[in-house]
Amino acid sequence: MLRRCCACRGLLSRASNPRQQLLSPLLLQPWNLPTATLTRHARRPYSSNKPKELSPDELSSEFKDLLFFPTMSPRERWKPGETEVVVYGFIGKIRKVSKDLAFANLELNNGEYQGQICAKGADLADALRKIQPYSAVLAVGAMTDSSSPARFDMEISSIRYLNPFPKDIIVSSDAVFPAEARHLQLRFHDKLKEALRFRAFLKSSLSETMNGLGYLDVETPTLFKSTSEGAREFLVPTRRAGYAYALPQSPQQYKQVLMASGLGGYYQFARCYRDEDHRADRQPEFTQMDLERSFATGETIMGDVEKVVQRAWDAMRGEYVLRDDGTSFTPVKRTAQQSLDDNSSTPATSDKVSEYPRISTPFPRMTYEDCMTLYGSDKPDLRIPNTILRVDENLSPDFVGMISHLESPIVEAWKLSLHEDVDRGEAQNFLRGFMETLHKSFHQNPDGAPQALAYDSSKPLQGFSALGPDGLRALQEAATPSSGLSDLQDGDMVVFQARRNRPHQGGWTKLGEFRVALYQAAVEAGLVERDDARFRFLWVTDFPMFTPDEEVDVGQGGSAGFSATHHPFTAPLGPEDVDLLFADPLRARADHYDLVLNGVELGGGSRRIHVAKMQEYVLRDILGLGDTKMAEFSHLLKALRAGCPPHAGFALGFDRFVAVLSGASSVRDVIAFPKNNKGVDEFAGGPGRISNEALETYHLQFKRRK
Repeated sequence: MLRRCCACRGLLSRASNPRQQLLSPLLLQPWNLPTATLTRHARRPYSSNKPKELSPDELSSEFKDLLFFPTMSPRERWKPGETEVVVYGFIGKIRKVSKDLAFANLELNNGEYQGQICAKGADLADALRKIQPYSAVLAVGAMTDSSSPARFDMEISSIRYLNPFPKDIIVSSDAVFPAEARHLQLRFHDKLKEALRFRAFLKSSLSETMNGLGYLDVETPTLFKSTSEGAREFLVPTRRAGYAYALPQSPQQYKQVLMASGLGGYYQFARCYRDEDHRADRQPEFTQMDLERSFATGETIMGDVEKVVQRAWDAMRGEYVLRDDGTSFTPVKRTAQQSLDDNSSTPATSDKVSEYPRISTPFPRMTYEDCMTLYGSDKPDLRIPNTILRVDENLSPDFVGMISHLESPIVEAWKLSLHEDVDRGEAQNFLRGFMETLHKSFHQNPDGAPQALAYDSSKPLQGFSALGPDGLRALQEAATPSSGLSDLQDGDMVVFQARRNRPHQGGWTKLGEFRVALYQAAVEAGLVERDDARFRFLWVTDFPMFTPDEEVDVGQGGSAGFSATHHPFTAPLGPEDVDLLFADPLRARADHYDLVLNGVELGGGSRRIHVAKMQEYVLRDILGLGDTKMAEFSHLLKALRAGCPPHAGFALGFDRFVAVLSGASSVRDVIAFPKNNKGVDEFAGGPGRISNEALETYHLQFKRRK
């Protein structure tokens, strides 16, 4: 797979594509959405819900009541003693205690404030009882208690609609809103609301730190031109026949031009667009916190990113706590949690509340080669125990021949330990069931299928007879401490996988994929306990500068047979890698660095090629771009030629960062209006069909497939 800068790829998880089946600690399924249902009428794309026939004067009077209303009283007036306080929000279910007394909850600012209103007297209680629950209302009255920052109690003197909630949308406890009713999902699903507030908080915290570090917030265009950076683009046709814009894959070229323009440091929360194959949790448009600094190396940028993440993390720990309901955790504001704890009317909850753990910088680092060797992944989840060990020299030729038809393959092994109270039979049944349902890409792997053995002290050779009489002893004598293979207990599983004897390339080995899949299955089965509230950051460095085209999605389309791993503007890592550009480009390493958290690539960056002649050599002579593709980069080469300083940058996948920190199982749960796995906006219905009129306007026509 081609690795591109920053926030380009969505969180990977199990999908139908065998190359993408695997791989994230974040699961595909979104949060359980709020329980509610829509009637058939409410499921229509749009309905005016036409009211009963009214005269023009009656309609005018009704519209005036709904359109014009007094300003809400400022928060400092929400205190006992104020005789008339105006508040408005969404009303909850009405609770009629008696003929003269009724209560209802009132939600303000999409749940940021929660209040209880009380209607005393027969007329007021009757008026409150007639209000349709979930409507937008305005209430006037006196505060009786506002001591809590997030809650208040109010005795009303009047209440009226600002917009009634329709009766054909039924909020119940046994259904969920469909995706086309995203507005109702957002309204009635507390986790979604909290996620958007948390997202806004993180964005503000990151921006504050970036400004303090001397980066300038600069917006770059979202109407760009088509260039061969490495991903498919979305084209935007124009009325000028034969001409189209392209939506930017990233602001990469613009930000390099800003460095050539003398700007010391730049950042923005950029919208990026990639017309990539549909995969689990991949969004065709996404947000990244993009940054670039002049006179900088990779070391400079990694240090700045650590400062930004550390300060945002500290701010988050000050404002938020973790609330765990047993299935996932959610960030909750301390004030809201304190209000929940102090409010005696709130039913007791079994949710566990804890602090976000502390993190410290600098983050640990690991080279691409070490990650691939020890974890089989270039974005390892450090929470998964035990590393991979190469064992082919310690195995009999007979066993190697059993698991692979390759000549002199590399064979690797990995150990998984289950809970101590899991008996041998349960472990073997789990392993057998997992292997039977394993995706066909593993069984049909041309390098050989995985072989898993379970340690059982009651069996001959402890269940490892396939290795031969001395096989297990030889394996354990060669084991490293981090592999855990020297200490095997009943129920422990050891997986063997062969691969071709060649340098690592791409983002995964087959054993790395299997390792994550087996571990996730064990966690889901309750056989392994994983603490999702642990956060393990890691810098992955020293990536290969180029990757064979068989491992990339699109690439630059040159004639070399390989493409830039990150993007074609990445600088070589050291002097020896510059030499390799001229001698053996596939062995050259790049000054490219990825930030990984719990198995998720949060973002990536690199030091850039700032010399025009060198950039042109990489594009034309190494990647083999022709004159037409070279012309696509003429603007960048012109800027580099004008004394452009050395520079480096990074892009943080903001959607992914929010998702991981908020316990979301999908980036869709932290985006207000996401696309589904087919790239469709299920709320608005995009993309839409192109009309014949639009085709004519933009000089387009449909072409019949042959």
